[in-house]
Amino acid sequence: MDTSAARRNIIARIRAAQRRPALPAAAEREALTDYLARHPVGPRPDLPGDLVELFVTQSRKMATSVACVDGPQQVPAAVAAYLHEHKLATTAVAWPALADYGWADVGCQLEFRMPRDGDLTGITGCFCAVAETGTLALLSGEDEFVSAGLLPQTHIAIVPASRVVGGLEDAFALMRAERGELPRAVNFISGPSRTGDIEQTIVLGAHGPYRVHAVVVRDA
Repeated sequence: MDTSAARRNIIARIRAAQRRPALPAAAEREALTDYLARHPVGPRPDLPGDLVELFVTQSRKMATSVACVDGPQQVPAAVAAYLHEHKLATTAVAWPALADYGWADVGCQLEFRMPRDGDLTGITGCFCAVAETGTLALLSGEDEFVSAGLLPQTHIAIVPASRVVGGLEDAFALMRAERGELPRAVNFISGPSRTGDIEQTIVLGAHGPYRVHAVVVRDA
């Protein structure tokens, strides 16, 4: 469901209460862009030189399992190995951008569409990954449906090593540099869904996947 019109109406009402036009003028947009470019970054911890290794370490702390491969051609075998290890079905839904990876060669049957009720595994790419927190960043798009990483019980994400950044500040800077404006939805995923609301007992899969698995593709 497209909620863009509703969002515009809400923002227009807020701006009207502030006695401003419903839509920002060019000068207002330029001032905001200038502020974001000049705004100083607050104190940040020192990070090690190998961001990929840090991402792997931090991901595992968040209960995300990780496999590293040396190129895209090794991705299907790594995914198949994970599915077999956990005795999961080799059927899944996936992003269309992953269609040419040769899944049938390793016995995986993938459908490149949005997930429906009953789909147990979703395979996605990611916009980038945050090393400091072991976090995956997924941006909504026509063929990059984040629901594939939210609705199925198992989420497998393909993470190019070149897309691993240091912190959240770097992730947002990359979004603005490559996309200009942020999309309708930005999802940060740090491990499986969990809750501790009942007796402070951690329960996985409360609001999303029970399992998150990252396949890090190192630069060939």
